[in-house]
Amino acid sequence: MTRIAIVKKDKCNLNKCSQECGKYCPINRQNKDCIIFENKALIDEELCTGCGICTKRCPFQAIQIINLPQEFKLTPLHQYGKNSFRLYRLPIPKFNQITGIIGKNGIGKTTVLEILSGNLIPNLNQENKNYNKVIEFFKGTEAQAYFEKLKNKKLRIAYKPQLIDKIPEYFKDKVIDLLKKVDEKKQLKEISKKLELENILNNNISEISGGELQRVAIAATILKEANIYFFDEPTSYLDIKQRLNVAKLLRSIVNEETAVIVVEHDLIILDYLTDYIYLMYGQETAYGISSHPKTTKLGINTYLEGYLKEENIRSRDKRINFLVKPPIYKKSEKILNSWTETSKKLNNFNLKINPGEINKEEIIGVIGENGIGKTTFIKILANELKPDRGEIQEKLKISYKPQYLNNNSEELVINLLKENSNFDSQKNKALILEPLSLEQLYNKKINQLSGGELQRIHIALCLLKEADLYLLDEPSAYLDIEQRLQISKAIKDFTENSNISALVVDHDLLFLDYFSDKLFVFEGKPSIEGICNGPFRISEGMNILLKNLDITMRRDQETNRPRINKLNSQMDRKQKQSNSYYSDK
Repeated sequence: MTRIAIVKKDKCNLNKCSQECGKYCPINRQNKDCIIFENKALIDEELCTGCGICTKRCPFQAIQIINLPQEFKLTPLHQYGKNSFRLYRLPIPKFNQITGIIGKNGIGKTTVLEILSGNLIPNLNQENKNYNKVIEFFKGTEAQAYFEKLKNKKLRIAYKPQLIDKIPEYFKDKVIDLLKKVDEKKQLKEISKKLELENILNNNISEISGGELQRVAIAATILKEANIYFFDEPTSYLDIKQRLNVAKLLRSIVNEETAVIVVEHDLIILDYLTDYIYLMYGQETAYGISSHPKTTKLGINTYLEGYLKEENIRSRDKRINFLVKPPIYKKSEKILNSWTETSKKLNNFNLKINPGEINKEEIIGVIGENGIGKTTFIKILANELKPDRGEIQEKLKISYKPQYLNNNSEELVINLLKENSNFDSQKNKALILEPLSLEQLYNKKINQLSGGELQRIHIALCLLKEADLYLLDEPSAYLDIEQRLQISKAIKDFTENSNISALVVDHDLLFLDYFSDKLFVFEGKPSIEGICNGPFRISEGMNILLKNLDITMRRDQETNRPRINKLNSQMDRKQKQSNSYYSDK
């Protein structure tokens, strides 16, 4: 039996425990050094029997013992120190193709990009610090040729990192100054137009929004002369129109001398963008393995199935299922809230909200471009903003999760949850805390949380409060694919069991399609005017949105997941002719 022992260094605190893991270890009690202590606990995986006593005795839940199948024969490609995360196998970019990587957070996707881009030399579970042993390790494979080129600097690399928020820390000047500095292709004007950056070129980097910063980072990457382009989560902060524009732009830079590799959690965009898919599976923060390459359709369907036939590995206990239509519950016909034609002016932006209503026991998605008034609409419903004209009929008790989350607090997660919510309710624990996997975060400080962890905490804070209407602004941000679907199910189960309603603003169409009963659709011109229409039935609302975007969507016959048709394909032309941009067939 192969074993992996993980000691989470951020949780292991020998100054505040009695070293229970070592005291109760059966091997240690035989006077053998299975667990020793050098600032942190260290576990000898060869001596470990996998009994699990140390994991139960550790007061900080800092130890994880994973028993792998007997047939598991892989050698770690890279390991972050003893009893730390390790990576097995590696995707390899293909020239003239776009390769996608999907998998949970904490499974090694960013580590893969760091290795392939040359920022990290695989240590082969040793003290290796050069490419010679790596090339020998991959002898006779595509990876051998790749690392030989990397070693000999025959590959030019361009890399858009995941954490774009750090860019303003390193670059203080204007957007145009940054793009001029990297513009090796002399295409600044063309790329700026395609990414709609022309109006912010003279803005300081520190003053632009998250979505603008993302597009600047993408532009800076594309403007470099490179053979291999890496994009780590390029659609974060972007609306659906911007995501499609980025997908088309990435497709345009691929040729026989270039390759693109993308890590992405938006399955619809990943499906639309890529030619091949690598699945990353394993156990978060413990180990990750790359699958063999698969065509995009097969790769995504395999991921949803949770079973890799060629590897004979089950990566998930359950298959992820999509319904052809949202579940039909016995919805209340009683109106929860309604409004007359309403308007609000903010500086030079005008928002018009057409008459509408929200019924009890509904989940309504809210979709539209960035800067078109969605958050303003939410704030008007939440009584945080007063409309200039029109009237909201009811003053409801609102629970609101904002788009931008504060992570500066030193407070423990458990204390924040207890102070701000109905934390001890068994119903809430079953419907919210357990599905969101929050227990393992209780003893972390808010400022120690990752983006995805912080998002899950704030979703829980919103849902745990007693309210008539729950407003969640971009809850899918920072979450991986499985977390998004878990959140979808949690929101759906919570509204059904609590007889309440929710509005969810998001840009991930698959996420909204998964749980929405109805849809508000925003149209207009970003930063100038916005018009809120609806709510529509989900099929009608999606049809309006997709028609504005000039794309059509169908259902995959195997999984029922929504897929974008290729532009001008037979199915695309057929659906446009029948004015059925969103099809359940």
